[in-house]
Amino acid sequence: MLVQIHPTPNPNAHKYTAVGLRFDGPLNASTPEEASVHPLAARLLLLADVYNVFLVQDFVTVNKVAEAGWEQVDEQVVPIIELYLEGRMME
Repeated sequence: MLVQIHPTPNPNAHKYTAVGLRFDGPLNASTPEEASVHPLAARLLLLADVYNVFLVQDFVTVNKVAEAGWEQVDEQVVPIIELYLEGRMME
């Protein structure tokens, strides 16, 4: 799966897209409880440098803490999205 990474106007947010990425409804999660309703959000929010996940239509936006570098965060986020797209993430 080819996950594309897009910068956003917010320097602490990246947008991720991929063919086949689709969500039934929007989800904005900043706590484990909020993220628990969707396996992708729950998994992404477990990352130490991620403090918010937004799933909507055909993309994911991840917010990171300011101190974290995007290279490190992207290297963790992309494989998680790929697992989700491959159906290898538990619901």
